[in-house]
Order: sequence, then C-alpha cells, then structure tokens
Amino acid sequence: MFVEAEIWTVAHTEQGNAVLVKPVGSELAVPIFIGQLEAHSILIGLGGVPMPRPLTHDLFVSLLEKLNITLEKVEITELKEGTFYARLLLKQGLKKYVIDSRPSDALGLAVRVKCPIYIAEQVIAEAGVSIKLVSDEESKEKEKEKGPSAKELEVNRLKEELQKAIEAENYEDAARIRDRLRELGEN
Repeated sequence: MFVEAEIWTVAHTEQGNAVLVKPVGSELAVPIFIGQLEAHSILIGLGGVPMPRPLTHDLFVSLLEKLNITLEKVEITELKEGTFYARLLLKQGLKKYVIDSRPSDALGLAVRVKCPIYIAEQVIAEAGVSIKLVSDEESKEKEKEKGPSAKELEVNRLKEELQKAIEAENYEDAARIRDRLRELGEN
C-alpha cells in the first residue's frame, strides 16, 4: 500500500546529503541518503531555478515531452539491505510504462514535472523518523546547535554564484540568481 508524500527538505548531515520524504499529514519522514549532485539537482528543481544548459533531469523531462510521455507519479517502493528502490509510472497515449529508478532520480524528475510522489507504507515503517514540530524558540536553539539549514546553505551558495556572475559581468545570470534569492526571502 502506498501513501502520498512530499519532499520535506534536502539537507546535509554527518552521514552525507539526504532528502527527507514525508507522507502527507504525517509527523514522520524517511531520510534517503543521496549524492551531492543529486541533492543539488533536487534543490534546483524545487526552486525552479533555470539553468543555462540542461541538467540530466532537465534533459530527461525534455525527452519525455518530445515523445508525448507523461510522468504520472513516482513511487518509492521498498528498502532492501539499506538500499531504497523507486519507479517511474509513465503514460504515452493508452500505453503505460513502469521504469525502475533510483529514488534520487525519481524525485529529481518529480519536482520538475510536479507529479505526485508516493511511498510504500512498509518503507515508512522501516525507515521513518519523527519530525515532530517543536516551538519556534526551541527550533531556533536546535538550529544554532546543528549548524546551517538546507535553506541557509542554498542561500550562501546562491550568494557566491551571484558574486561570481557580477564579477564576470554576466548580468542575466546575476538577475536570475537575485530573483531566486528574493524567493527565498533574502535581499
């Protein structure tokens, strides 16, 4: 049985980068450890940041569009020996396809086409961790102890890119980065 889920956050932890997939309405999230490039790609997709050249996930989305294939949903299906498995559910006219995928790739595509994400209840039972919300004051204290959040890391990265774009007099990219910083609430 599957339940609808969402990407709660992408974070850097002591064990590496992780995307936390949270069932809708739940206080649990499933941390799936992924590579740095995959985390970066998911963050770009979540933020809708246009890239000057397509990343792999953007290329795949373009290919699907050209072939009139719709990514209907992604499913995180199982956890075996510490490895998560996922699949893409595609539709082309009356034909339906199921394609095996790494969860990081499936999520990278899902954030770009804004399709639903589902996760198996068994995966939640095996790997779910509590993300019970605490008061704002407690949260701020814990954030100070933990170090920068995923948002702070993204803001810092974007500020560095903005500085480089300005120095290179690449004002088109600078404007794009500035707009993304504004979306994140930074001036």
